[in-house]
Amino acid sequence: MTGGQRRSPSSADPLIEPVAPPLRVSVLGAGSWGTTFGKVLVDAGCDVLLWARRPEIARSIAATGRNPDYLPHIRLPVGLRATSDCAQAMEHARDLLVLAVPSQTLRSNMAEWAPAVDPGAVVVSLAKGIELGSGLRMSEVIVGVSGIDFQRVAVVSGPNLAEEIAREQPTATVVACEDSARAQLVQRACTTRYLRPYTNPDIVGCELAGAMKNVIALACGIVSGMKLGDNATASVIARGLAEITRLGHLLGADPMTFAGLAGLGDVVATCYSRLSRNRGFGELLGRGQSMSQAQLRNPQVVEGVTSSLAVRDLALRLGVDMPLTDQIVKICHEDATPAQAFDELMARKPQAEFGIVSMQY
Repeated sequence: MTGGQRRSPSSADPLIEPVAPPLRVSVLGAGSWGTTFGKVLVDAGCDVLLWARRPEIARSIAATGRNPDYLPHIRLPVGLRATSDCAQAMEHARDLLVLAVPSQTLRSNMAEWAPAVDPGAVVVSLAKGIELGSGLRMSEVIVGVSGIDFQRVAVVSGPNLAEEIAREQPTATVVACEDSARAQLVQRACTTRYLRPYTNPDIVGCELAGAMKNVIALACGIVSGMKLGDNATASVIARGLAEITRLGHLLGADPMTFAGLAGLGDVVATCYSRLSRNRGFGELLGRGQSMSQAQLRNPQVVEGVTSSLAVRDLALRLGVDMPLTDQIVKICHEDATPAQAFDELMARKPQAEFGIVSMQY
C-alpha cells in the first residue's frame, strides 16, 4: 500500500481470522524492518505500539503516517501508533514484545528493558547476527540478560526484504520457537494476505542462517562489483550454505532448516536483491572502494561486516573450516583486497564437495 489514506483500525486484512481480543504488541525499534513488521502486525489485527528512539520519527509517524528516514514512500496504517516513551511501550507489550534493534546493540538495550518485560509476554527477535566477543545468538543474549525462560523467546527469519513487505508484495517467513503454542501465537499475529509465516522448532538453525546469510551476501556483492559473473555468484552461495551447514551441524541445528525459508530462501533474497544492504555494501567493495568510502555511501547498519568477525571467531573455537567467511573478515577487517581474497579461495587444495564426517567439505 503506497498511496491514499492511512487505513482505519477496522481495515485489518479480511482474509485473516482476527485474534480476539487483539493481541497487545510493542515493537522496539523503528528502522525499516521494525516499522514494516509493525505494519504487518496491525494488518493482522493486533493492537500495536511502535517505539522509536528518536522522538522526531515517532512524531512523523503519528502526524503523517510515514517513517521519513527508513520507509518514506510507504503510507502506514493508522492503527500503527508510535511513541518515543520506552516505558509506555513496555507497559503496552502484554502479549508480544518484538525486538527490532541491531544485533550488536541488543545486549545493552535488553539490559535496560529486561526489568519491565511482562511476565506473560513472548519476546520476539527480528535481529540477525552473532554477538561479537561472546559468539552468542540473539535468543541466547535475550535469555542471558533477562533471565526469562528460553521457551518464551521466538525468532522471525526468512527472505524478508522490508521494503517489499511494506509494499505488500507476497513473501513467506519462519517463526522459530521451541514452544509450539507460542510459535503458533506469533504465527497468527503476523499472518496477512501478503506475509505467510511457517513455524519451526529449530531456533538454532534459523538464527545461524539469518546471521551468516549477511556474510554470504557481502561476498556476492563483491563478486558483482568485480564483475566475476553468475557462475561465481552461484558458487559463493552454494559454498556459503556449506559453511552454514557445517557450523550448524556442530551446534545441533536441523540440516533441513538450511534448505528452507530461513536458510536458502533468505540467502537467495539477500544475495541477489538490490534492496539488500549487505549485498550493496559488498558491491561497493568489489568496485574498489575502501571500507570507509563504502560506509559513507551506505550509512545504515551492515550486519554482515561485524557478523563475519563473530562467526569466524565462533568457528575457530569449534574447529570448523569456513574459508569464505575467513576471506570476508580479511577484506572487511584486515585490509585484504577482494582480488587477493578470491585468489586465495581459488588456490585452496582440491577436495570432495561433501565431507560431513570430516567437517571440511
